[in-house]
Amino acid sequence: MAVLKMATMLNEAFALKLAREMTAAWNSHDLERILEHYEEDVTLTSPYAAERYADTAGVVRGKAALRAYFALALAAYPELHFELVDVLWGVSSVVLYYVNQRGTMTAEVLELSPSGRVARVLANYSNAGPRAQLPVL
Repeated sequence: MAVLKMATMLNEAFALKLAREMTAAWNSHDLERILEHYEEDVTLTSPYAAERYADTAGVVRGKAALRAYFALALAAYPELHFELVDVLWGVSSVVLYYVNQRGTMTAEVLELSPSGRVARVLANYSNAGPRAQLPVL
């Protein structure tokens, strides 16, 4: 799928199209299709990256490193599947909120470049399912 060129400011149609394309790319397990949505100098920050790469402080830098990181995820989780629950958008960012193959929630904040590709990802995870109550503090 072709990467979308965004207008000056994001709108709902752009955010939904991007979210659906990215979810479909992940569900296809096609690494090249996934990576076409990312800039060459992308950064991804994730607690899973921190677990796998102790020397990175959870930050994966550059598309080549992202390729290796995503390839590991696809190999480790052959049943990997995302179900999009909601999409939020801002001036130049999109949040994908989805259920993963384990039935737990993930929210990814995607900061987009002017080309409409992902320049920065902040990945956030929950151990709870989509309808879980927040714990009492």
